[in-house]
Amino acid sequence: MTAYLALLAFIAFMVGTPGPANLVAMLAGITQGLQGCTGFISGLIVGKIGLNLLIGFGFGVALAADPVLQTAFTYASTVYMIWLAARSWPRSANPVRNQHHTSAVKFRFRDGVIVHPLNPKAWVMVVLAWGNFAPALGDFSLQLLVVITGFATFQLVFHSMWCALGAYLGKSFAYDQRLAKFMVILTIIVVLAALFYAPPA
Repeated sequence: MTAYLALLAFIAFMVGTPGPANLVAMLAGITQGLQGCTGFISGLIVGKIGLNLLIGFGFGVALAADPVLQTAFTYASTVYMIWLAARSWPRSANPVRNQHHTSAVKFRFRDGVIVHPLNPKAWVMVVLAWGNFAPALGDFSLQLLVVITGFATFQLVFHSMWCALGAYLGKSFAYDQRLAKFMVILTIIVVLAALFYAPPA
């Protein structure tokens, strides 16, 4: 039981704390509401499932340990996350009361599904889960079930919470596009901070 709790506590902390993916989920909530986040959140979950399968079966270990690939993934992830945030910059000059801030694009499943596979921090998170916690669970099939289910469950909960917070703020500040603009800028700052202050591989 202790092994399960340790793993789940680790996953909950890593998934729930503020970071680029959660801030983008919040931004999605501001721009398109909670229901509009469904596809994007589903993409985030599916992308992490794929990453868990890759690491769990050992195919991604070499990739995760390669400093050149780590660097390439870091810059690719930074560019992609900044692009996701920047493209949601409000374009309407006259926001309408009680509507979410609208932009010309939406956060969709296909946008979310490659967020984590591109993110080296997600790779580190998954490698730590498999290397430090999963072995104590015993049988590999059980490890696979618990790790994937744990990540998917906490992603659904926390990504939805961040999106719901964004949706609430979007409704509360329906007259003011400055909120959406502030979130775009904040997300870009956090993404750049993660790039420049990332620990060495």
